[in-house]
Order: sequence, then C-alpha cells, then structure tokens
Amino acid sequence: MQHCDFDPQTPARYLMTSPPVCDPPETGSSVLNGLWILIVEDSWDVGTGLKMLLESWGADVAGPAATTADAVRLVSERTPDVALVDINLRDGEQSYCLINQLHDQGIRIVVISGYADISPAVGEVAAILQKPLREDILLASIRPVSAQ
Repeated sequence: MQHCDFDPQTPARYLMTSPPVCDPPETGSSVLNGLWILIVEDSWDVGTGLKMLLESWGADVAGPAATTADAVRLVSERTPDVALVDINLRDGEQSYCLINQLHDQGIRIVVISGYADISPAVGEVAAILQKPLREDILLASIRPVSAQ
C-alpha cells in the first residue's frame, strides 16, 4: 500500500462550474464512443447503473471496482481516459491515495460522492459531483476528454 500524505483538514474544494446544461444523449447514442472509463464505486447498484448508462452512451467501461486494489488492477490492464471515483469505498477505505496515483498517470478524475465534506488534493480532480448524479452534469464532466 502506498503512503499518502492527505490532509483532510485542507480547505481545498473543487466544484464543477455550471457548464451549459445539455440534454443527456439518447440511449444508444455514440457521444462517448472510444472513451475508456473506470468506475470506482463500492455500491453495486450505483456502480452498475453508471456502467449501463455510460455504455448506452458508447463508452467502454471498466468496473465497478469496490476497492482501490481492484481499481489499481483494472488500471494495470488498461489505462482509462477518465476515472469516476467515489471517496468512501468498501470497509471504510478512502480513495485519496488512488486519486493521487491516477492523477500522476495523467488520468482525468471525476469524484462522485454522497458527502459534501470531501477535499481532494489541489489540482487533482476535474470535478466533484454530488450523488445522486444528474446525467447532464455527469456527461459535461466527462465530455471534455471525448472532445480531445
């Protein structure tokens, strides 16, 4: 396990700025074709729901991974373009060190959390989305990668 110097008292907080609201694409849309997305989420219902939604938009999806070890294993098999990462994972594990590792590998990170009191390290995440997720905001947080 990698040592992580995360200070939860750090006041850094990233909220996704309000992008132009767009309608979510229709099921079967190819708006995310070719995009490889990793889901790190310990709730099976949330993770599989996200996976089905993203796949319906044309993305290739790995996960859901319920632990950082599972996520690291999936990343070792194929590097994702985007990682959707919940902060609180299975058995009380937190994903801050995983976020550091993914950031160091140049992977775009979108944090998804049911908690408002999270503070990833400065500059490491593209967006923080509050659960329950709105499809249009989720798409807007992922779309900059697909446009590259």
